[in-house]
Amino acid sequence: MYIDNIYNGDCRELIKNIENNTIDLILSDIPYGISTEEWDVLHSNTNSALLGASPAQLQAGNIFKKRGKPLNGWSESDKLIPKQYYDWVSSWVGNWLNVIKPGGSVFVFAGRRLAHRCICAFEDAGFIYKDMLGWNKQKAAHRAQHISCVFDRRQDFTSSQEWAGWKVGNLRPVFEPILWFMKPYKIGGTLADNVLEYSLGAYNEGILQKYGQQTNNIITIESEKGDKGLHPTQKPLNLMKLLIELTTREGQTILDPFAGSSTTLVAALELNRHFIGFEQNKKYFDVSLKRLEEAKNNFETSAHITSIGG
Repeated sequence: MYIDNIYNGDCRELIKNIENNTIDLILSDIPYGISTEEWDVLHSNTNSALLGASPAQLQAGNIFKKRGKPLNGWSESDKLIPKQYYDWVSSWVGNWLNVIKPGGSVFVFAGRRLAHRCICAFEDAGFIYKDMLGWNKQKAAHRAQHISCVFDRRQDFTSSQEWAGWKVGNLRPVFEPILWFMKPYKIGGTLADNVLEYSLGAYNEGILQKYGQQTNNIITIESEKGDKGLHPTQKPLNLMKLLIELTTREGQTILDPFAGSSTTLVAALELNRHFIGFEQNKKYFDVSLKRLEEAKNNFETSAHITSIGG
């Protein structure tokens, strides 16, 4: 499999073409399993109402157009959703362990609701769970409904007044977890030994300061104008750059099995790292091809200007 490319297809099959112990970092915004889009429905208990839309959702514009399932579910079988998400992660995580080098890091955006299932699947596959980083995105849409509005629609104005100020749903989701895993290094050896052998296992603390962050596990990076419009769950380019520079050096290879619009791959390119990406959705694969071509042209032009300028 050629590096510095993105491939269209199922990552569970494509990753089998990568040689074992050849990837330095896996950085991926995986599906959260909370039914935000068709590709995010990872459980077997579905029906016609899922991903539909109510009049109120349609009025909301581009946010929350599609109907997910309530936390309580619609049936007893909905209680299996967390276990089925664990099974889905387990179906591919073993191959991630195979291709990454000892001491190599894995950063996964996994969502708050089912992150614990993702952690268990990674641990059961053999990864070390290092930490949960908190990405504070600061701005987030909020759809918690005033319960008084429900009572108003029922014309139960007494209950509406009694429960004024109360809401159903969650608090504003300004925090997203980034799960940090590591492939175990040689038993009996030390992490310092692994750094000398594979150039992996340590992190570059100074990179946090480069991106204006404190030296802790809370990252505050907002999306900029260019970080929107290509994918419904698109992440900031600078966020991906920070994670790449935190754990790798120039010339090392980054893998994103769920590439989406290829923010990870563009970040790797601009940081002089090699990359491999997989994307199953043809629409976003085509978006990625165009985006990467533009990024390569900009990178080559910038490198040429820098070379001329000395």
